[in-house]
Amino acid sequence: MIGQYILEGRAALGIELGSTRIKAVLIGEDHAPIASGDFTWENSLKNGVWTYDLQDAWAGIASAYAQLKKDVRERYGVTPGKLAAIGISAMMHGYLPFDKEGRQLCEFRTWRNTMTGPAAEELTQLFDFNIPQRWSIAHLYQAMKNGEDHVKDIAHLTTLAGYIHWQLTGEKVMGVGEASGMFPIDSNTCHYDQAMLSAFDKKAKEMGYAWTLQDILPTVKNAGDDAGCLTEKGAKLLDADGDLKPGCPLCPPEGDAGTGMTATNAVSVRTGNVSAGTSVFAMVVLEKPLSKVYPEIDMVTTPTGKPVAMVHCNNCTSDINAWAGMLKGFCDAAGASVTMGDIYTAIFTSALKGEDDCGGVVNVALLSGEPVVGIDEGRPMVLRTPEAKLTFENFSRAIVAGAVTGLKIGMDILAREQVKIDSLLGHGGYFKTPGAGQQILADALKAPVSVMETAGEGGPWGMALLAAYRVNKHAGETLEDYLSSRVFASAQASTLTPGAESCKGLDTYTARFTQSLCAEKAAAALK
Repeated sequence: MIGQYILEGRAALGIELGSTRIKAVLIGEDHAPIASGDFTWENSLKNGVWTYDLQDAWAGIASAYAQLKKDVRERYGVTPGKLAAIGISAMMHGYLPFDKEGRQLCEFRTWRNTMTGPAAEELTQLFDFNIPQRWSIAHLYQAMKNGEDHVKDIAHLTTLAGYIHWQLTGEKVMGVGEASGMFPIDSNTCHYDQAMLSAFDKKAKEMGYAWTLQDILPTVKNAGDDAGCLTEKGAKLLDADGDLKPGCPLCPPEGDAGTGMTATNAVSVRTGNVSAGTSVFAMVVLEKPLSKVYPEIDMVTTPTGKPVAMVHCNNCTSDINAWAGMLKGFCDAAGASVTMGDIYTAIFTSALKGEDDCGGVVNVALLSGEPVVGIDEGRPMVLRTPEAKLTFENFSRAIVAGAVTGLKIGMDILAREQVKIDSLLGHGGYFKTPGAGQQILADALKAPVSVMETAGEGGPWGMALLAAYRVNKHAGETLEDYLSSRVFASAQASTLTPGAESCKGLDTYTARFTQSLCAEKAAAALK
């Protein structure tokens, strides 16, 4: 039955280029995943810039789709040739400029870079709107301020998701949620804020540039809008075997924030979600504006343009992964037969057994700069007082809690603003060990945290849902209604509530973490 559904070209595909994994997910009639494939990749630091080679992106996409095809054949005995719809997602923000011939003008500068401080600060003052360092407009303005030669030749500026979509369809468009990480969006119009566009263009003209932002930014699209169709060239980029036929529609490309909101049904007001992987971010759909501009809080939008308060931290699970690899090496040297899965399970389950405040052990898990806590350059370090109790349980709790302490610091601002959250759903690798990361996050944020059975699929599944909405929505049916009534109506979720003593302990841990940042800043001199 599922095989016939696939052969008829009714399945929807979501592809997300995450920071460590490119994943493709195919969904069926009930919106549940029916096949998947993935590819592991990693950013690199070249000449002081965190980047990915775009050829690696295409190789990864092709590999992930090839694995998905293999999965389909093994499960259902068919080869997919047609698709109902496709959606492309990737890490938000960053800087990908192209000239009028479509040539890439400089290396892809990812969200992880913290090289745009002066530009971000100046634009925040110009717009009276927080512009984080990782936003595309901050990268563009910093390049302008630096006098980089390529800027005068920019004909198109986009993100990774926007670039992949462009190559698959020929359309230079972007979903409103992804666009809101490039340049501020007016939620009343669901397009770039016109007053801010004019203010920036005035500066660009004064600096001698002939283009305007409207000339070079992608066209903004809302969830469900027509965003082009798969071209013959695009089909070959996805499927080197040539089985995939061109012509299927694509939904507007979105960022991992938008797919996270979609995958957790957190697109309505007073809902929120936490995506915790290499980076971690929390997004809360607001019912009223914040009282002032906060540099720790980004204002972005849902895939339908609703205002969202976002706390984004560059660092989350990478430090846990590093410690897990070290512990695996120790086990191998000791002759113990354990898998990496065993290591992660031991770390996360032991974290629940540690003392509430981690026994005086503090882990500053910053591999890269972290603007939320005022750190420009990361130096991972573990600190402890002489009387600290360095047990495996306390150490595990420190590295698991430390991974989300920056997020807690930002979310505490929303708590002081009395932002109401009816539901907070988590997804991503941080939640893979049942109950562990989920409980620590609930205690850190002092709010119930739920995890759905589909949490492990995360963003790629959310992107597939947006693709399905593009072709399956009824006339006048909003994304919010589509998700609530047709996707999540019978979804199973586990919810954990915060514990009073653990909340107090993690407040103490956070205070020690904050005190440790002076040592973190000093350690930046270590090369």
